[in-house]
Amino acid sequence: MFTEPKISLFNERPYVGIRVKTPFKGMFAVVDKLLKELRAWVKTHEIADEGPFFLRYHVIDMAGMMDIEVGFMVGKPIGVDARVQPGLLPAGRYAHLTYSRYALRGNKALLGWIQENNVNVDRWDDEEGDAFACRYEAYLTDYRVEPRKSAWEVELAIKVADDA
Repeated sequence: MFTEPKISLFNERPYVGIRVKTPFKGMFAVVDKLLKELRAWVKTHEIADEGPFFLRYHVIDMAGMMDIEVGFMVGKPIGVDARVQPGLLPAGRYAHLTYSRYALRGNKALLGWIQENNVNVDRWDDEEGDAFACRYEAYLTDYRVEPRKSAWEVELAIKVADDA
């Protein structure tokens, strides 16, 4: 249910997003609400054919608070408001794979491959958990065409350290 992991060079990508801190327990209900809110914002601003939507993990603490951002990739930076803010997915090399249906298996596969291949990812210990320069899951399937999340293709990517 997932592609072979690999490392690729990605260009810098502008986006708009809503960033929050939420406990891991119940996080996906929060993500669903934020996606709905951001979809409405994207539709109002007539940029719905850009994209994709994604979930970015700034800081991970499975036992505590997660610092996450629901975003939408855009072709160029655009104006935002108090709730929806601009951001950039940084350029660089990323370890990545595409999965469908099984997020946990996809994450385990990529993290295992990173460890087995001694890939140095751009992360650090933060007082709030594991911080990442860029770790995200991009929803490649258009939700307007396929509403079932279990059928979506998702790109999981983690930025590799620049000195690696």
